Amino acid sequence: MPIHEKLGKAKTKAKSAVKRLPNLASLPKRGKPLGNYLVALDIGTEFVKALIGRVVGDEVKIIGVGRVHQELSDMQSGAIADIAAVVSNCDRALAEAEQQAGFSARTAVIGIAGELVKGTTSTVRFTRKNPSSEINIDEMGRIIDLVQERAETKARQQLAWELGGKDVEVRLVNSALVRIDIDGYKVTNPVGFQGKDLVVEMYTAFAPMIHIGALERTANELDLELLAVAAEPFAVARSVVGDDPNASISAILMDVGGGTTDIAVVNEGGVEGTKMFGIGGRAFTHAIARELDVDFPKAEAIKIDANSGKLDGHRKAAADKALDKTLNVWINGVELALSEFDKLDHLPNRILLCGGGSSLDILMERLEGSEWRGDLPFTKKPTVQHIQPNEVVGITDATGDVSDHTFITAMGLLRVGMDTLSSGGAGDEDTVKDKLNRLLKI
Repeated sequence: MPIHEKLGKAKTKAKSAVKRLPNLASLPKRGKPLGNYLVALDIGTEFVKALIGRVVGDEVKIIGVGRVHQELSDMQSGAIADIAAVVSNCDRALAEAEQQAGFSARTAVIGIAGELVKGTTSTVRFTRKNPSSEINIDEMGRIIDLVQERAETKARQQLAWELGGKDVEVRLVNSALVRIDIDGYKVTNPVGFQGKDLVVEMYTAFAPMIHIGALERTANELDLELLAVAAEPFAVARSVVGDDPNASISAILMDVGGGTTDIAVVNEGGVEGTKMFGIGGRAFTHAIARELDVDFPKAEAIKIDANSGKLDGHRKAAADKALDKTLNVWINGVELALSEFDKLDHLPNRILLCGGGSSLDILMERLEGSEWRGDLPFTKKPTVQHIQPNEVVGITDATGDVSDHTFITAMGLLRVGMDTLSSGGAGDEDTVKDKLNRLLKI
């Protein structure tokens, strides 16, 4: 039975997308899940990117790459708007990756983005009744549950406020310990320590069930076993931090996609929080389309030509005007998002970019300027650069096709998948870190 028949009649304007959908029977059967192979699906507003990776020790080697363009109606502000069309695009991207890899993988990690994905760091203080007793894994489990429950309540309240009082069901998608202090002493592993006052900082990301349900439906239609759903800015953060418990990296990470800009602030190796707003590369294209009265594909071509310096005369002036207006709105969004990290004494002095939307040179030029950051707590002028694939910790490319900053999010999803696999099974040789990771549900 065709997918579009299962999902109901598509709207007239989406008929062209529905016509290209394969029959369910024609979708590939991707075999049994293999513990040492992962699929990362970065379902972006502009492109679907699929990476197949082979886990070798504590690294993932990319052996298959697929990339397929999405239509305008397929996504809305980073979230799936047309499940049937997105399934078709994902299937084509997976087919490209599988052909290159030489087989069909099944265990998948899918990214989730959009303005309604809420990622924050919560700080909770506990006073232990028996300070002389050693902290054990069960006590940490109770503490982690309490922090996550409080964070979920906060996320639901924030979403209800943004949606005019509507109560929204949410689900935890990512969680990570940022910092643990015992009687004012920072520890990386609290188990076995004694002490009275415990301060726990934990990053949590929650997403609306309607968005998660769309991703689960997509995975099911593609015959994939969904290992994890990851907030995309969290995945980008994992890509640059890696596994080193002593990592001291501090940076502002910006993933500028087609429909959204996702921001993560990493401070001394810990994710302080993530923010998202609905302005990405397509907003610049739409601005050109309005200013020059052309259709979207033509406006996209003009945007690319403007970025490469190929425009001149009246068309260049009109394109520059449209781009500058949107750039002002975008930089205001960045400033507002960063102003919400008010618990930090100062913001990191490194800004690392990824995503297709960040290919516009004017974004980097504006970030390198000083006007927008006057009211933000920077201690000095930040450096601005793109994240390169060879800088992603623990992920290597054997295909030669993962060539630039547009693949960083998908690589980060592989990183989350490796984290999840390493903490997924219980055994006699489990480390305390493994047990904590399972409690965190990463």
